[in-house]
Amino acid sequence: MTAVTAIPEAPPRAGLTIFALCLAVFIVPIGLSSAPVALPAIGHDLDAGVVPLQWVVNAYNVTAASFMMAAGSIADRIGRKRVFSFGVGLYGVSSLIAALAGNVIVLDVARGISGVAAAAIMTAGVSVIANMFQGAARTKAFAYVGVTIGAGLALGPTTSGLLVSGLGWRSVFSVQVVIAAASLVGFKLVRESKDPDANAVDWPGTVTFTLGLFLFTLGIIEGPQWGWGSVTVLGLFISCVVFLGAFVVVERRRQKPMFDLTLFTEPRFLAVNLLATAVSFGFVGLMVLLPSYLVGANGLSGSQAGLTLLLLTAPVLAFPLVAGRLVRSGVSMRSILSSSLLLVAAGCAWLTVVHPGIGLLGLAGPLFMVGVGIGLIYGLMDGAAVSTVPPTKVGMASGMFNTIRLASEAVAVAGMVATLVSLVQGRVSDGLSRFSQGTDLSTRGVADSVTSGNVTGPAEQVPTGVRAEFTDFLRESYTQGFQVVLWCAAGICVVSALVLHRILTDRTVGPAEDAEAESSSKAGATV
Repeated sequence: MTAVTAIPEAPPRAGLTIFALCLAVFIVPIGLSSAPVALPAIGHDLDAGVVPLQWVVNAYNVTAASFMMAAGSIADRIGRKRVFSFGVGLYGVSSLIAALAGNVIVLDVARGISGVAAAAIMTAGVSVIANMFQGAARTKAFAYVGVTIGAGLALGPTTSGLLVSGLGWRSVFSVQVVIAAASLVGFKLVRESKDPDANAVDWPGTVTFTLGLFLFTLGIIEGPQWGWGSVTVLGLFISCVVFLGAFVVVERRRQKPMFDLTLFTEPRFLAVNLLATAVSFGFVGLMVLLPSYLVGANGLSGSQAGLTLLLLTAPVLAFPLVAGRLVRSGVSMRSILSSSLLLVAAGCAWLTVVHPGIGLLGLAGPLFMVGVGIGLIYGLMDGAAVSTVPPTKVGMASGMFNTIRLASEAVAVAGMVATLVSLVQGRVSDGLSRFSQGTDLSTRGVADSVTSGNVTGPAEQVPTGVRAEFTDFLRESYTQGFQVVLWCAAGICVVSALVLHRILTDRTVGPAEDAEAESSSKAGATV
C-alpha cells in the first residue's frame, strides 16, 4: 500500500507571510477610501471643478477594473509573486507623483496609474493566498484579507482627514508611498507560483473592455453638464455598447479567453458579482459622497468629517472575522450575505434622516448598521469568488471578480455623483434668480461647487443681505438631493439581496473534489 503524503494547509512561517501580503493589500483600500475626504482641499488648492475632482476617484477605479483581467492572466503566466511585487512598486511611484502634482490633470493621471498597480496587487495577491493555503488555513487567510480591506476602508477617511487638516492633502499620498516601501521588505517570505498552462495576455479583450468602461463612465459623469439627451453623451453610450459588444465577440472566439464568460453560468460566481455591485452602491458610493456633504452642509472640517466616518468604517474592521466564525459554526453563507446586504439597505434608508446640523448621535445608528453589514460581507466575498474554480485558475477568477467589483465601483460613484449633481442643479435653477440679483452665477457652477463640499463659495458671491438665506437654501438643496440618492442605494441593495438569496447556493465540496483541488494547487506552484 502506497503511503500518501498530506499537503500542509499552510506554509512555514504562515503568520509572517500573511502579514507581508496583507500590508501590501492594505494600500489598495486605503487608496480608495482616503481620497474622497481630501477632495474639497484638492479642489480648493488646485482650483478644480467637480468633474476633474471625480476623476481623482474614478481614474483609480476605472483603470483598476480595466486591467484586472490582464493582471490575472499575466500573474498566472509569469508568476504571481512577480506581478504582486511589480504592482506594489508601481503603486509607490504613482503615489509619489500624486503627492507632487501641480495640477489636477497630473493628479488624475497618477491616480490612474495607481489603479493599474492596484489591479496587479489585488489579483496576484488573492492568487498567491489561494495557492499557498488550503482548507481551514485558507479560510482564515481570506478572513485576514477581509480584515485588512476593512482596516484600509476604516482608517482611510479618518487618517486622510487628520492629514489634510494637519499637513495638507499631499501628505495623504505620501503616506501611501511609505506603506508601499515598507511592504516590499517581507516579500522574501512569499512563495512564487504560476499556471504552467496559462495562455497569453488577451490584449484585444483588454483594450475593448477598457475603452467601453471608460466611455460609459465618462458619459455618466458628463451627462448633467452636456445633457443626457445630447449628441455627445448619446454618442459616448453608443460607442460603449459597440466596444463592449466587440469585447464579447473577441472573448467568444478565443480558445482560451482571458475573461471566461462561461463562469457566469455558475450561480455562486454570478451571485458574488451581484453582491459586489450592490456593495458599490450601498457603501463605496456613500463613502465618496458623505465626506463632502459633512463638510459642505454641516460645516465640518476635513478631520472632523474623517472622524465621523469611523462610525461607518470601524465595523468594517471588526466584522470580517465574525463572518468567518459564523460560517465555521454552521451558519449558511447565503443567509449571512443576503441578511448583511439587507442591513446595508436599512442603514442607507435610515440615513435619509440626515439634515444640516445633524450631530454624531443622529448619524451613529445608520452608519454603524451599514458598516456591520459591509464587514460581514467583506469577510466572505473574496473567498467565495475564487472557490468556484480550480486553484490553477484562481488568477482568472480573481481578475474577473475584481474587474466586476471595481468596474461597478467606478460606475456607482459616477452614477451617484451625477444623479446628485442633476438633482441639486434642478433645485438650484428654481431658486437662483431670487438670490443672484445680477451676479455672474451659473446653475451648473453652483451645483458643482455645492456637491464638491463648497457651499460658502457661491454664497459669498451674492449680496450680503441675502447671503445667509442663500446658504441655507443651498444646504437644503444639497440635503434633498443626497436623500434621494440614499433611497436609490437602499432600493438597489434590497433587490440585490432578494435575488442573491434566490440564486446563491451553499456549495459542498466532497473529499474527491477537495483532493483534486489540492493536487492541482501543488502541481501549479513552483517554489
